[in-house]
Amino acid sequence: MKIKNILLLLLGITFLTSCDKDFVEMNINPTTQDKALPHMFMNNALINAVTYNMNRNRNFNNELMQVTVSIGDGDGKVFRYDFRRSWSDYTWNNHYLNMSNIKDIHKTASEELNYNRSYQGVSLILQAWVYSILTDTYGDIPYTQSTLGRDSLLFEPKFDLQKDIYVDLLNKLDTANTLLKANDLMETGSDPIYKGAPDKWRKFGNSLYLRLLLRIVHKPEVQEHALAKIKEILETNASNYPIIASNEESAILRWTGVDDFKSPFMATRVQDFRASAISEFFMDFLRDTNDPRINIPEYGTSGINRWGIAPVSGSFVGVPSGYAAGTEDYSKMSYFYSADQNKGVNSLQVEPMTGMIMNFSEVEFIKSEAMLKGYISGDPKTPFYSGIESNIRLWIPEWKSNAKDHLVASDIDWNDADTFEQKMERIHKQKYLALFLVDNQQWFEYRRTGHPVLPKGPGLQNNGEMPARMAYPVYVQSSNPTSYKEAIARQGADEINTKVWWQKP
Repeated sequence: MKIKNILLLLLGITFLTSCDKDFVEMNINPTTQDKALPHMFMNNALINAVTYNMNRNRNFNNELMQVTVSIGDGDGKVFRYDFRRSWSDYTWNNHYLNMSNIKDIHKTASEELNYNRSYQGVSLILQAWVYSILTDTYGDIPYTQSTLGRDSLLFEPKFDLQKDIYVDLLNKLDTANTLLKANDLMETGSDPIYKGAPDKWRKFGNSLYLRLLLRIVHKPEVQEHALAKIKEILETNASNYPIIASNEESAILRWTGVDDFKSPFMATRVQDFRASAISEFFMDFLRDTNDPRINIPEYGTSGINRWGIAPVSGSFVGVPSGYAAGTEDYSKMSYFYSADQNKGVNSLQVEPMTGMIMNFSEVEFIKSEAMLKGYISGDPKTPFYSGIESNIRLWIPEWKSNAKDHLVASDIDWNDADTFEQKMERIHKQKYLALFLVDNQQWFEYRRTGHPVLPKGPGLQNNGEMPARMAYPVYVQSSNPTSYKEAIARQGADEINTKVWWQKP
């Protein structure tokens, strides 16, 4: 009996072992991978980058560039050019952290089993996009040795010169243009911007190329190359450098409001979202030109205009940016509706298009400036009109008018007799509207051109001088002292008035 029981036990163990093996084999999904694939990094990398830019656009760029005014008399008011050094941390920390995800797209797409030139190209475009925001915000930054701490334990990266960074960013975009020609297939579900369309990514990359070229074309060290490249992209070799050519090709992460695709503005308390007033500069221009985006009767919904701006006693009234502390109560002026008002109709808090990266209108205004300055041939008013019209139609596809009639009616039409600076002001006042919601680009463009001309309020700090950069995060001085000291010795004092390379004469 003992022998029989032992045999049965051994048989049972053998049977269970065999079943367990079969069970494991049957439950291995042959379609899954034990290694990461390129598309697995893309969705989160894009959502994170756009989220960080949106938050900084709302509470920093908009305050500096007189879109909004955070009402109050306390310290640390950005609209008075008064902000704490701790403001530097957000963009630096988050974009560098997310850069690892962006670079992992390229790393995995370069492996033999996952080789995909489209993902490699997209990664290079995203690197150029995010690094350009970082260097335009701070100046010289860790670049060639950045994000190496995870793999090589390099925790004190050197700061590269902004000139060298820009040269490499342009090289990345050129390489991306070549890689994306191959049109390798991409996953549609992991791409919230272009749904896996390599040709559209290629157009965005080349349009970004133009943005960066225009920013540095005046610098003697790179001028010859930059001028030649602008001409090549827009004239002599345009077929090899397709660019964004319609609103449909604009780079926009459109929030669906579902699951992970909810706008980061939805995380803001509704009372905080509507707390900031609209600046007088921004509001007056829209009102005085009868801009369709704030036209309630024709293009509004449920009594709210397309940009969700609240009128005051039937009119649109803004707050003078930089007003002196304690001078007047501006708490009851026009503001952006929050999502709890009128069920979120036309509220930017839940607006899908707030994930703006680069739109067609910006590309048209780049062309207009390039023509005005003689970089390429053509009449600058042609893309000028196109830039205005396309941006209004981006928000109001059913707009019944056209740019020229709109400008004539508002008495702000293009005038060939204007001076060069007057024409630059016309271009950049409209470009200012087109860059609404686009990270810190309004601020960068103002620092580059001095346009549009912003009024100087009596309460401005910093001697009324627009900040030229953000200071480095304070902790960098202790965590990377050698590289930090080298950077400031080369670039200048770590202060907000120290101009970055492309701002210097």
